[in-house]
Amino acid sequence: MTPHALYDKFPPDMNPIDDKLTNSILACLFAALISIGAYIAFPLPGTPVPIVLQNMFIMIAALVLGPWWGLATVFIYLLLGAGGMPVFSGGTGGFMKFVGPTGGYLFGYMPAAVAIGFIALKGKGTLLANILACSAGMAIVYLFGVVQLKFVLNSSWGKAITAGFLPFVIGDIIKIVLAAVLAPKLIKGLEHLSERESDG
Repeated sequence: MTPHALYDKFPPDMNPIDDKLTNSILACLFAALISIGAYIAFPLPGTPVPIVLQNMFIMIAALVLGPWWGLATVFIYLLLGAGGMPVFSGGTGGFMKFVGPTGGYLFGYMPAAVAIGFIALKGKGTLLANILACSAGMAIVYLFGVVQLKFVLNSSWGKAITAGFLPFVIGDIIKIVLAAVLAPKLIKGLEHLSERESDG
């Protein structure tokens, strides 16, 4: 069975993995990976927004778990950060991060996860569908992020776009492709594990 064929078994409002316990465990695992990805941050001159890997793990989580468990994963991650745990970029945390210059990106992760999950499911997890899904998701993240960056810093739209979007385009294209390629392999691996457990 090819990875995208797994999507044939589920309607678009569900996820490719039909097991609540497995989804719960994976949601917590992905939330931890997102937190780790936030620590891998590369600051850029002229912008308060660093390059991070957390968005790649969010994309993979939404592709693997679907829209609602992908959203649950992001919610767990954001809840940990809002509670003060140092899981945001550069090992920071706290509720004030949501109202700071980079808070819009955090808010954008939630609708982005839903959009990525739905588009990927609609496209049955093909590479092209995954790339389109992740691209749409990142567009949502940047929409939220640039808007809040502009108003918090009281800057022009041009400066907000230059500081909060343009420096990250190439890196995010690479992360989108990596997420689109890795997600079907993870789904296929999880399916094989499930089949082995059933046979056992």
